[in-house]
Amino acid sequence: MTVTTGSILVIGGGIIGMAVALSLQDRGFHVIVADPGDLPRPASWGNAGRIAVELSEPLSSLKTLQSVPGALFSRGGPIAFPAASMSAWLPFGLRLLAASSPKRFRHGAEALSSLLAKALPAWRHRLSDIGAPELLVETGHYSIWESPSLSVSGRKAWYRNSGTATAMELDPTELNRLSSLIRVPIAGSLKFVGTASIADPSDLCAAMQEAFLKRSGRLETCRLAVETATRMADLVVVTAGVDSGDLLRAMGHTVPMIAERGYHIEQLGTSWPRDIPPIYFEDRSVVLTRFRSALRATSFVEFTLKSAPPDSRKWARLREHARDLGLPFDDSATQWMGSRPTLPDYLPAIGRSQKQRNVFYAFGHQHLGLTLAAITGELLAALISNEPLSVDPEPFDIDRFN
Repeated sequence: MTVTTGSILVIGGGIIGMAVALSLQDRGFHVIVADPGDLPRPASWGNAGRIAVELSEPLSSLKTLQSVPGALFSRGGPIAFPAASMSAWLPFGLRLLAASSPKRFRHGAEALSSLLAKALPAWRHRLSDIGAPELLVETGHYSIWESPSLSVSGRKAWYRNSGTATAMELDPTELNRLSSLIRVPIAGSLKFVGTASIADPSDLCAAMQEAFLKRSGRLETCRLAVETATRMADLVVVTAGVDSGDLLRAMGHTVPMIAERGYHIEQLGTSWPRDIPPIYFEDRSVVLTRFRSALRATSFVEFTLKSAPPDSRKWARLREHARDLGLPFDDSATQWMGSRPTLPDYLPAIGRSQKQRNVFYAFGHQHLGLTLAAITGELLAALISNEPLSVDPEPFDIDRFN
């Protein structure tokens, strides 16, 4: 692989990497994206497809920590700490505990909110720019509760803080239609306006890659270390998801990132109505999304090693939820597992390396990789171009973990 002088080499071709590459091309840079290409489909493809601007509070909070015992997988919940991966999740958990202090939580919430406030406008711009505005579906989403007590507390929490989105009551027609589609009684529900979803993650990845290549971008299938990359290009950007930690640690950075895995099942040729927005079944922590060609149910927060094998019990649990809810999944539904790159304070890492000044990075977006991809691309490209910044990057500097 050869790289010409004046090029920027982006390591990682997922949704963050392509968003960064396109934003750099907007500014006239010649960009090469290097991606291994031999991995199972990553979280860029396997996510719930939501632009979740309502999730403005980092999960590193005392409230989250207090909820963990009742949310464990062994008790029917979505959170798992596999014993074989204790070497990964125990030190991560201690850092998460420190990041959950009221002061650090407030600081993190302010920083995350600053990104989320610009997330949806950034996606509108990006998809319009590449000629695919129809991929952004701005119909909001629903939250549904089966338990009356969880409905009271959950609705109160969303009314108190839903970021730039607005939570409101469903009208009787919407509620009656939802009731007819699922098997369980609805104890409470909310409709969120101001959130969005992607019509199909596969189509999104393909459209961004096609636009990148049409603008003279190069996509190379290879695996590179940062040291090698810096000898090949003037600037290097690390956007390699869960592999970013290893790449930056080799440069001397402290990167306490964990592979926080999620699972999904997907049904092709589904009868589920196309016009129903994503639904979050709050009691079960399951998100249901109707894409163009399939219906997908996603769930679970599994703190583990990158190399750990998938846990088949997670897929079995998802299928149980689907049966209980009366959702149209059958034995032909496919299964997927992928890793969210997560840092202990649940903020991404976006910035410039102080170890090697021609290296930049953008990773660690946890559950918000799709949501924050477009604004991350804009922020990092502006940082590289020495343009005025719309968001303060200081809270996202990876050296906050030193």
